[in-house]
Amino acid sequence: MNTLQNKTALITGSARGLGKAIAERYAALGANIVINYSRDKASADEVVSNITAMGVKVIAIQADVSKVSEIERLFDETQKAFGKIDIVVANAGIEMVETPVSEFTEEQFDRLFSINTKGAYFTMQQAAKNVEDNGRIIYIASSTTAFPVAGMAVYGGSKTTPRYLVDVLSKEIGHRGVTVNTIIPFAVDHSGIFAEEGSYPELRKSLLDSCPMGRLAEVEDVANVAEFFASDMSSFVNGQHLLVNGGATQ
Repeated sequence: MNTLQNKTALITGSARGLGKAIAERYAALGANIVINYSRDKASADEVVSNITAMGVKVIAIQADVSKVSEIERLFDETQKAFGKIDIVVANAGIEMVETPVSEFTEEQFDRLFSINTKGAYFTMQQAAKNVEDNGRIIYIASSTTAFPVAGMAVYGGSKTTPRYLVDVLSKEIGHRGVTVNTIIPFAVDHSGIFAEEGSYPELRKSLLDSCPMGRLAEVEDVANVAEFFASDMSSFVNGQHLLVNGGATQ
């Protein structure tokens, strides 16, 4: 069985959805947890309560990953609270779908790239500076980076660029025993744009039709892979981009 006893894990965007599932999985494996949120303090407090009940240490830190100074503060406060960082998951992001290339605005472009691209870049930069030797850095991408989808040019583009950083960073700090990898999830049911029942019915049908397994991903599917990448089992897996998509072609 995997164990993350005596490890400290920082997961950005972990008040809800995938980040929450990963944080709770790591806590169940014994890690101390840093929850990061931008605005939703109530959801962050709920995750803190859930994790506290597991018997590990947990704190929540508000920080907007679109601002480098706040990312730096997030890592500084984590170091002050726990004295070290072993695992960093760059998960924070926002989605935008059903927006054709001819229609997206400069404001939309700037917002997605400031959070999804700039936020991931500087989160991984701080991770490289702060993570312990033999630590883990994990980027949460999107299957739109592997299979372009109409209406997702800005979203997919903003999630693609950090994959290149994963490749570069894995080469730069691999000598320290630190692994840097990407998880590439399919659309996730009950999370993100599909958090509400019946949302985006045409897109959902299209995605389901492309998946041989006939379903969307669940948060636990992604948490399973996040557990692998955080554990000793992946100690020689570095610079990889793992699709978690049930064989889908979209």
